[in-house]
Amino acid sequence: MFVNNYNDALAFIHGRTKFKKIPTLDRMRDFMKRLGNPHEKVKAIHVTGTNGKGSTTAYLRDLIAEQGYNVGTFTSPFIEKFNERISVNGKMISDEEIVRLVNIIGPVVKEMDSDWRDREGGPTEFEIVTAMMFVYFAEGHVDYAVIEVGIGGLFDSTNVITPLMSVITTVAMDHAHILGDTIAKIATHKAGIIKYKKPILIGKLPDEAIKVVKQVAKEKEAPLLIMDKDFSSKVKLEQGWGEKFDFSDSRGEISNIHISMEGFHQIENATLAIETFIQFAELEGINYSNKDIKNAIQKTQWLGRFELLNKEPLVVIDGAHNTAAMKRISQLLRKEFADREVYVILAILADKQPNEMLDELLKLPNVHVTVTRFEGPRKVTKLADFKLHDNVKYVEHWQEAIGEVISNMSLDDMLLITGSLYFISEVRNNFEG
Repeated sequence: MFVNNYNDALAFIHGRTKFKKIPTLDRMRDFMKRLGNPHEKVKAIHVTGTNGKGSTTAYLRDLIAEQGYNVGTFTSPFIEKFNERISVNGKMISDEEIVRLVNIIGPVVKEMDSDWRDREGGPTEFEIVTAMMFVYFAEGHVDYAVIEVGIGGLFDSTNVITPLMSVITTVAMDHAHILGDTIAKIATHKAGIIKYKKPILIGKLPDEAIKVVKQVAKEKEAPLLIMDKDFSSKVKLEQGWGEKFDFSDSRGEISNIHISMEGFHQIENATLAIETFIQFAELEGINYSNKDIKNAIQKTQWLGRFELLNKEPLVVIDGAHNTAAMKRISQLLRKEFADREVYVILAILADKQPNEMLDELLKLPNVHVTVTRFEGPRKVTKLADFKLHDNVKYVEHWQEAIGEVISNMSLDDMLLITGSLYFISEVRNNFEG
């Protein structure tokens, strides 16, 4: 056996190189060929975007599963446990499956380490996890898969597939050191998942991003559907946790759809997922009802997306990890929580936009921010790298920051912990523990 237990399997995966200097899909294609091209056996929807990928994937999972199908999802990062990244009908695969898959993949990786030693070496960590997913799904555990891109799209290891259709949720500044320093450059990477004559659906993108997507779609002869042009939603007032909206496209309207997650951006994610599902069902000859759609959307949950951890006082975690996501959080706080004091504990990876994210929160008069740090998988922003603000507290350890904030809060106040999916994963596990 290549590995004997779960811990050894994780050690092998996490011990691999994270990135290579030269972006390419050649190594991943070779990897797939050596494994018998499992990706060619998977019927999938491919999802990319700066923000909203995870929630859109979750809505799509539940929409397809509502029809009685087994639906695989591939997502990152995980919130509670590594196994979440490869799931079926929302249930993560077992430790035993992780071990089994590494024992299939591992020997091939070692072969490639030797064969590719003059070309930056064998597969990366993400390529290995992607290969594990393709092998597992190809074994027949799923009828369909919703596969989330890791970073970008064009050179992402998931991009070896030819999906039934592709989805771009949003395009904003993020991973600029990898994807480029303009919206157009980032959009070019996202548009890299568009395939020849396969439908592409997009959410609310900036004009310069839409221009790029339109051009690529034209070149690939891919039917393009655009939110607020080909399909749309109308927000309705909702009391309590969650949102309500009406959906419409050329087929008609679905009224009073309720989602269990907070924020107008979740309405956008759900709207994009619904139209994608409608196109998917038509392509696959699947009959559905409007009631099926409403039932599926209402039951969808996604860990770490404005997730309620405690009611009194109100404690919420959210994985907003770039400026665009923090703007949406600010809009949500302004809309739903303007009548209470909001205490924010913020920790951000160093390769993000820490000061821009902080500035977004400081625009709100009822928000009090404490900046802190955590043990991230990559470099975390140092307190000294944040701008100094008289009304911001700087506490080195997040556990201490939470203790200080909670001791000064009343039951009517709110605590929001945000800035990184990795950060809230660490916090969430601590809360549950």
